[in-house]
Amino acid sequence: MRRIISGIQQVGIGVTNADEAFVWYNKHFGTDVVVFKDAARAELMKRYTGGEGHERYAILAINMQGGGGFEIWEYRSRKSQPAAFEVQLGDTGIFVIKIKCKNVKAAYAEYQKAGLNLLSAPKENPGGIESFFLKDPYGNIFEVMADDNWFGDTGRYTGGVCGVTIGVSSIAKAIPFYEKVLGYDKQLFLDEGHYEEFSKMPGGQHHFKRVMLGHTRKQEGAFSKLLGPTYIELVEVTDRTPKKIFENRYWGDQGYIHLCFDINGYEEHERICNENGFPFTVDSANSFDMGEAAGHFSYNEDPDGTWIEYVETHRVPILKKIGWYLNLKNRKPEKPLPNWMVKSLSFSRVKVS
Repeated sequence: MRRIISGIQQVGIGVTNADEAFVWYNKHFGTDVVVFKDAARAELMKRYTGGEGHERYAILAINMQGGGGFEIWEYRSRKSQPAAFEVQLGDTGIFVIKIKCKNVKAAYAEYQKAGLNLLSAPKENPGGIESFFLKDPYGNIFEVMADDNWFGDTGRYTGGVCGVTIGVSSIAKAIPFYEKVLGYDKQLFLDEGHYEEFSKMPGGQHHFKRVMLGHTRKQEGAFSKLLGPTYIELVEVTDRTPKKIFENRYWGDQGYIHLCFDINGYEEHERICNENGFPFTVDSANSFDMGEAAGHFSYNEDPDGTWIEYVETHRVPILKKIGWYLNLKNRKPEKPLPNWMVKSLSFSRVKVS
């Protein structure tokens, strides 16, 4: 079977209190549909968790207007660790989640009124896309970015994840991974300099190289209409030596843990990863079970060790109270699910005040 990358399924966010963080993201970003909420022992990630499995609690929340979700992750068997240093723009790893937005200026005004920690005013990036930056209560930075690809309408300005900004030690060395392994084959801009929109971020006053990547591949797969097209921005700081964001820490500790793609065609995907020198470092082999969702997952790393996850979804809950689950294993993998079927995930919507 050929490989299909449907889009960014989610970004992992390590926090000390997942339920509290879910309420904040629900309220301000509209990620109000819970795909799963699960507590279990993470045995398969021992490579990145000190050689032992740990108890954890995770919530996968999505925004039905479109885009990827947040996998909000909390340790239960150990104390979640923050970075031992102030993480700065250009340090290697995921630094920013990009959130798609219908009206950037209106969203900015709404967040101003709500008293959120805004780090920049609306401004066009070097590719002409309007956006602004903000920081959540847990120290994570988001970019609210103009987008015109939408799945539904819940009346919110923002949707889900449409990309990330990743710190790399060398853009030249990183691009082949994101192009050949992940299919980001289109350069939307390549630029270098000092940037006003970065000035209020930690380390944002430095000199940077930037490239923003998109993809020419068409959207295919069960959830492709919901996930939509996505972007990877790579940032290289040129006037200091970057640190690794998760240096001396475990997978699942505080901050942006991993970037996860929804895929089909695991055998072909593994071949592509191996051919390009980025083999799987973790592989669930046949299937994992999150209690309410199931599938096949694996990890590899970009050239700087940033964790990239791949999930082939086998089952998702629609209405758990009556045992209604969506089984994806016996359908054509390239075919998008009917809109009504994807929208049925809304039965798991959670309202917060």
